[in-house]
Amino acid sequence: MPGSPELPFSLASDGSARRDGFTGAGGFAALNRATAHLEAPLAVLSLPALRRNTEDLLRRAHGKPIRVASKSIRSRTVLRAVLDLPGFRGILAYALAEALWLAEEFDDVVVAYPTADRTALAALAHSATARERVTLMVDSVEQLEFLAPFASPDAPLRLCLDLDASLRLAGGRAHLGMRRSPVHTPAEAAALAHAIAGRPEFRLVGVMSYEGQIAGLGDDSGSALHRAQIRALHALSGRELAARRGEAVAAVRRALPADAPLEFVNGGGTGSFETTGAEAAVTELAAGSGLYAPGLFDGCRAFHPQPAAFFALPVVRKPAPGFATVLGGGWVASGPSGPDRLPRPVWPTGLSLLGTEGAGEVQTPVHGPAADSLSVGDRVWFRHAKAGELCEHVDTLHVVDGDRLVASVPSYRGEGKAFLG
Repeated sequence: MPGSPELPFSLASDGSARRDGFTGAGGFAALNRATAHLEAPLAVLSLPALRRNTEDLLRRAHGKPIRVASKSIRSRTVLRAVLDLPGFRGILAYALAEALWLAEEFDDVVVAYPTADRTALAALAHSATARERVTLMVDSVEQLEFLAPFASPDAPLRLCLDLDASLRLAGGRAHLGMRRSPVHTPAEAAALAHAIAGRPEFRLVGVMSYEGQIAGLGDDSGSALHRAQIRALHALSGRELAARRGEAVAAVRRALPADAPLEFVNGGGTGSFETTGAEAAVTELAAGSGLYAPGLFDGCRAFHPQPAAFFALPVVRKPAPGFATVLGGGWVASGPSGPDRLPRPVWPTGLSLLGTEGAGEVQTPVHGPAADSLSVGDRVWFRHAKAGELCEHVDTLHVVDGDRLVASVPSYRGEGKAFLG
């Protein structure tokens, strides 16, 4: 990345990355010592854990390059550090305005979702550098018509076709997976590829599909029946998608002119590297959550990332024996509402949220025997349920190695960026 700022820390292996999980009094005591001079609320990244997770993803990728999902990172400095490692290549952004900002530095940014941002499209159209570096996502002719005013044969836009990865059963009456692209069959993919190929203002350079029903659904938690059901779903969906994706990619390739072949076929997510990486049609994998290892990835059988991101909230009152109240805490993750989307207190151990209050906008009560050992001004450490959304609540990520503060780096928010709000 020519011209990138100097990295304040490196993720290159130093041979000291711990292989055990980040647990126990010693680990959190070290976090407290490293950040003792900082006011809570605050967020930290454990450098050894982050390093270990990059190594684990590279091992699981079996030689295929990994495109980094920026929505799970939301810090340019962390993106720089990850992409500085051999094996990580390119960014999977979540908004066009974000992609334009990142493309000022990074030369390969795919926007993972379709855009209707006319202001950002106008900026893209007027920047030759951005047009070379940014790839837009499409899944319909209607989107092509929306994009057409911002493109021309002399300044074509780079496009990626979004292939739906969900599992459809009973003639489509049962839908298991994300509601994303309407392009599901190889014939539908070929038809859209033909439509793009016939318009010189566009260049189809990639195909993407995200199998959330495999990559984002843990299979090692809950009852034995639940685990068996999820594992059966993973196996069935994985087999179906591998065959369909291979056929769809082949159909898309046939639809394109020989002098404009596909540059990449992106697939998978943190939870599906083993299956997606084995597909011959897939040329690169995508991951982001596996770097921070949020709570939703605790229940996976095939891999065990080390929790790397934590946040601390200060105790501000003791309402009753067995209870303590911290400031803030309503950092609830997106997705279907439920207890698994709430932040989880992890230190001191034995604390839990109240079912009647959960994680509050301004204050969050916790209860358990450990609450009696807390005093006003002490910290309670939490883990977020999802990865990058933590950064929407803090300006700074404090990178720690044991009890040493290595660097304090800005989140997107710390750089004044809020792309979805």
